[in-house]
Amino acid sequence: MSTSETTRILVTGATGYVGGTVLSALLAHPNSDTFDITALIRSAQKAPSFNSVGVKTVIGSNSDFDMLTSLASEADVVVTAAEVNDVNAAKAILRGLKKQHERTGKAPILIHTSGTGILMDQADGNFIADEIYSDLDIPKIESLPKTQPQREVDIAVVAADEEGYARTYIILPSTIYGIANTLLTSLGVQNPYSIQIPLVIKAGLAREQGGVIGKGLNVWPSVHIDDIATLYTTIFDAARKGPDATGHGRQGYYFGENGEYGVGELSQAIAKLLYETRLGRSPEATVFTDDELTKYFGGSWLGTNSRARAERARLIGWNPTHDVNSLYANLKPELEEIVATQTA
Repeated sequence: MSTSETTRILVTGATGYVGGTVLSALLAHPNSDTFDITALIRSAQKAPSFNSVGVKTVIGSNSDFDMLTSLASEADVVVTAAEVNDVNAAKAILRGLKKQHERTGKAPILIHTSGTGILMDQADGNFIADEIYSDLDIPKIESLPKTQPQREVDIAVVAADEEGYARTYIILPSTIYGIANTLLTSLGVQNPYSIQIPLVIKAGLAREQGGVIGKGLNVWPSVHIDDIATLYTTIFDAARKGPDATGHGRQGYYFGENGEYGVGELSQAIAKLLYETRLGRSPEATVFTDDELTKYFGGSWLGTNSRARAERARLIGWNPTHDVNSLYANLKPELEEIVATQTA
């Protein structure tokens, strides 16, 4: 795909934390004047803001399967960042890509968002897992059962590449942190906040005490939102160069991580921060009850291990600049934003 010809791009989840950040990165891309970008969004009220920065909009959702198929059938590149565990939505997009291939003979590009949640175990915070997954070790990734989160969709995406009607790249972010500061957040049309860490902070605020699950021995990888944006654009650039520029299909898994954190250590840091700001009773995290885990997190995923190494993207030039120290430095700004929102 030439960098001088027009590239038609479809982005789903464009008002979300990840999707909006990626779309903003594409708008800032050196070749953005050759991009024809369409965003699928739910709110017609947000459409004028997207249009003002050169993004076409279609009003709909991941439940509009015929619309997804139609839009994908006209795109050279599809970036999915909405409800990524939705099998039916994924299949609708794949149908569109297949239609395009049948019509043109070309294999459009799909950059699909998954997550290192596919690696979760059932540690309940009581141990650190020995198993570490590299995105270069495909047999190990393929050994994961279909019942793991996002796994069924990932399998369908890879199958499309194997059948030859699309070139697919799966990006698997870990715990993403940092408050997004993008063109779209400045326009007020993008959610600037992540999910995992704010949930732990909000739970601590609600119970007036920082909490931890089990012994807090489990670990997760992490990555800053700005580094995730460059991961997408790095893969986007490589994919546009052609099928041989970087792995795709079975070889197209890309973890997004730049270091691990102990969930117990994070929980303690949040408890200490709440205490220091007079929002928590003690600087020591207390164990969440089963009822609290259901109430605040919808289950016990906070106690899982997810251990990954992002080796494939680094081979093509991805160079994340924020390490785990940055994750801890972001806790106070995250807390301040949450408190400000709750008291507004």
